[in-house]
Amino acid sequence: MKRKITQKLIDWKNTPGHKPLVLQGARQVGKTYILEEFGRQQYKNYIKVSLDLVPEVRNFLKDNINPLEIVAYLETLYNTRIVPHETLVILDEIQDCKRALLSLKYFQEDYPQYDVVAAGSLLGVEEFSYPVGKVDELRLYPMDFEEFLWATGNDVLAQEIRSHYASNEAMPASVHSLALELYQKYLIVGGMPESVQKYVDTHSYLECRTVQQSILNGYNADMGKYAKPATTVKIRACYNSIPAQLAKENRKFQYKLAMKGGTAKIFGEAIEWLILAGTVYKCKLISHGFIPISAQEDDSDFKIYMNDVGLLNAKAQMPAQMLLNAIDAENTFLGSVAENYVCQALAANGITPRYWKNDSTQEVEFILQDGMAVLPVEVKKGRKVDAISLNNFKKTYKCPFAYRISGKNFGFSNEIKAVPLYAVFCIEADVL
Repeated sequence: MKRKITQKLIDWKNTPGHKPLVLQGARQVGKTYILEEFGRQQYKNYIKVSLDLVPEVRNFLKDNINPLEIVAYLETLYNTRIVPHETLVILDEIQDCKRALLSLKYFQEDYPQYDVVAAGSLLGVEEFSYPVGKVDELRLYPMDFEEFLWATGNDVLAQEIRSHYASNEAMPASVHSLALELYQKYLIVGGMPESVQKYVDTHSYLECRTVQQSILNGYNADMGKYAKPATTVKIRACYNSIPAQLAKENRKFQYKLAMKGGTAKIFGEAIEWLILAGTVYKCKLISHGFIPISAQEDDSDFKIYMNDVGLLNAKAQMPAQMLLNAIDAENTFLGSVAENYVCQALAANGITPRYWKNDSTQEVEFILQDGMAVLPVEVKKGRKVDAISLNNFKKTYKCPFAYRISGKNFGFSNEIKAVPLYAVFCIEADVL
């Protein structure tokens, strides 16, 4: 399936003097697949070393991380010549071999002519001798809605969405309705590549849920494998509480919902583990809309969203038929689903999610900084909109305009840019 990160990989390959590359991302977001496709399409040949499955390589690296020795060993093991700039060496599941990660430093310093990429899912959750400054880095996220459109044969629709986003002109009603229907399907299928492929092959939401449950089980297993036993219990408690956290009218993360008597001191490490594993996004409160907004963050007040809206709905056991009517159905949790979807889309574009609320009841779901502008982003799950909080923030902080994401068509009036839910992938920012 077509992924946006492919162009970034090509840019890396074509950059003179590039360093070894580390591709990070949560489990099952497609890192191995995309690197193998990259190797097939952009190189004469490639070698993939599955460090979790090939103990011979791990044993070899215990005593030797000289790049030339590694190359010679891999050539013999895989019976394949490794030619500089013509062969891609893929070190998969590199978190299972700390010595392999360390070897990237010496490839960069002594033998930069070899193209080496490493894929890892949990590099931030354990103590590693990370080769800071010696590697290039990219992060892969679940497939966003535009990539879902590509996978389902709706490339032209994706182009139309980008065109109307740029012009602010309304979509034809029939096309708008079609895009909303596909968005609602995406809420069920989500962006995990295996689930998307299952939907493309079978069009069965039940099959997608089976895949998603398997991924959730894998995440649960990782919590036991890569965390200390005492921390594992807290990590699982935090992760399992996310649907309940988002079901509240006030979606601020409350430790007591994870465990009775829970506090920041008890659960801080667990939440950080989930963030570093790429399984959740942390959306911090900002108390003011002044530049830079990163300096306005309140570490004690935040929301937690899941890395994939399909996984959220599978974990919450949200009925597919309700999601297929997400624009019109009267269900408070659907507002949380829409917020999670938007957070996921912004994160995939490299935007750090932040939200704002004042001392009263006013709140804006997301706040962006784009260059010298601070822009509020209101999220509504359907067609009913209310601009009180949005207008208050915009007026207070003199924002040039604001985003309103909803089930309504494109448009621009009263300094509010109307963005349909299916077009969130178009929103980008210069300051992340």
